[in-house]
Amino acid sequence: MEAASTAAAAAAAVASGGDAKGMDKNTLVAVLQFLNKNNLQGAEQALRKETGFFDAVSAAGSGGQASSDVGTVLSVYKSEGDPDAYVSNYVSLKAFVEKSLDAYKYELGQLLFPVFVHMYLELVFNNHPADAEAFLARFGPDQEDFFQQDVQKLSHVTCPEHMQENELIQQFRSSAYTVRMCRDSHVLLKRHLSEKQHSLLLGLVQDHVVLDVFEGVPRSKQLIHLTAGALEGDPGRQVNKTKMLFGLLREPDIQLTVPVEEDDEPEGDDKPKKKKAKKDALVSKKSKNDPNAPNPSRIPLAELRDMDKREKAKSLREAMKRATLGPDSLPSMCFYTFLNAADNVSCVTLCEDSSMMAVGFSSSTVRVWSLIPQKLRAMKSADELADIDKDADDVLVRMMDERSAEQSRTLAGHSGPVHGVSFSPDRTLLLTCSEDGTIRLWSLQTWSCLVCYKGHVFPVWDVRFSPHGHYFASGGHDRTARLWATDHHQPLRIFAGHLADVDVVEFHPNSNYVASGSSDRSVRVWDVSTGSCVRVLTGHKGVVYAAAFSPDGRFLVSGGADGAVLCWDLASGHLTAALCQHTDTVCCVQFSRDGAVLASGGMDDCIKLWDFQKATEDSLAEEVGAAQPADAKVGAELALASFATKHTPVLVLHFTRRNLLLAAGPLQT
Repeated sequence: MEAASTAAAAAAAVASGGDAKGMDKNTLVAVLQFLNKNNLQGAEQALRKETGFFDAVSAAGSGGQASSDVGTVLSVYKSEGDPDAYVSNYVSLKAFVEKSLDAYKYELGQLLFPVFVHMYLELVFNNHPADAEAFLARFGPDQEDFFQQDVQKLSHVTCPEHMQENELIQQFRSSAYTVRMCRDSHVLLKRHLSEKQHSLLLGLVQDHVVLDVFEGVPRSKQLIHLTAGALEGDPGRQVNKTKMLFGLLREPDIQLTVPVEEDDEPEGDDKPKKKKAKKDALVSKKSKNDPNAPNPSRIPLAELRDMDKREKAKSLREAMKRATLGPDSLPSMCFYTFLNAADNVSCVTLCEDSSMMAVGFSSSTVRVWSLIPQKLRAMKSADELADIDKDADDVLVRMMDERSAEQSRTLAGHSGPVHGVSFSPDRTLLLTCSEDGTIRLWSLQTWSCLVCYKGHVFPVWDVRFSPHGHYFASGGHDRTARLWATDHHQPLRIFAGHLADVDVVEFHPNSNYVASGSSDRSVRVWDVSTGSCVRVLTGHKGVVYAAAFSPDGRFLVSGGADGAVLCWDLASGHLTAALCQHTDTVCCVQFSRDGAVLASGGMDDCIKLWDFQKATEDSLAEEVGAAQPADAKVGAELALASFATKHTPVLVLHFTRRNLLLAAGPLQT
């Protein structure tokens, strides 16, 4: 885009009467290629006639080396300048920021990092390696701590050839860095640039930085620090204003009859007591419509089968016995430890009813354990199935072979480490993803692979089933998250926008949205129906490895390599709480079934519990769409408890239907 705009400007100058004969050959070739690419044959012939240049040129953007050469020529044409000017311009900008009033200093200070990066890249691109090295050594240490890893990566880029091979550099050059500031800060910046006549600095800001100006008071230092850190800067002004339908879908009316014994039989009667059909008040209760919920027909969902309704009724009955959690009533915990597997266990998950656990290994296998007395059984052979009464109420039970019952089963098929596992809501299917670039769907009745999905061409880091089944999401090294259906071998949606690997994906409770966390240190929320990005959430200072939606669908929590757990209000897109007491990577976050308590665990060998109700109490009173959010709450006032393991990182957390907290991880020896 930068090359094209430069060529267009040059072409316009020629068309308006500029001196075409004074062009050097490289510039002339670049302009001719631009005109050829855009089918401007008249202008191309006129320029050739005026300059007397009739050599053949390849079309720009036609692929291969031609496109690369054009980009190189035009970038040099645009960026050539005095190396000393970069130092003086940066020093001037830094002095301007430091001398500004405290109210504006922190907003203006966000410009320093993108300006530093692009000045260094232009010095390298224009073959000034010594000046570039000195520039990096002088101003690199001044950047924020969370940018030091990026500065280190920049130091490895010392010549133009390195720029085409470095992934970080491609990210910076292909996307603009967004900086949010109030109107007053913007006025001060414009005044500084115009007064000092820094054309190099002004051009760099115009080309590589998007200034998102809002009306109101400047953002506080704390809020700026909590939301900074993403490779793309602040989220755009409009993206978080899209209305999200975060409400829960109305539960289907489940009318089931539950046999109960009659108590009015006369004593001494030898007849057995009769069973009287009685409606279960809990499962017959109609759910209310949520005004923030999407239309049930917004995305096609499978109809509930009878077995699904029975399972739903069972879940609702168990909810009646659920423990109420809070600051004065913390959950009981059970920890599953994997012995002699510290370097082999790569991922763990539990099914919704807590009856099974699946573990992915770096040896490319998956193992499923039963956590209840009932063992894992396989389906009978075809000949034996032919003799079963298909109309029997317990037909599914009769189909399983009791002789094959085992406590655990192993699934083999991947050719690389397994990085993600996910159970289907009905516990009959299991999804796994691997470094081999594939996603596999396994039957937990035949214990065999049903489908191998090959959409990602690079390692797949995570996979997750929809709460309503049928759909699932994946994320991988190709920087995309993808939406799939179990009956389609190609993805239904490709969510592109992240600047680095997508490391975690999570479905919203209403299945209409998918959240993705990335190595670009941002979290995005995607609309399943339209495929568009409806939220961009920044604030992490490291890779995002964990995400979870609150049970009511209003909030999203994420955790990452920076040890922080961040809570977001999806209604406004604002950060509501920053829980920063972990000392190492956060691998998992999970809500209690009632949403009152949040649990987090990670590589620091501990589980932390947080008062989530207190963390979000101010969000409900905040005006949705406000340009200036309230300051986020910090972790110290929200922490409830911390529980250390012996020497075991926490890879998964799971609340049972009765709010017992389950966790698992490999013992480090």
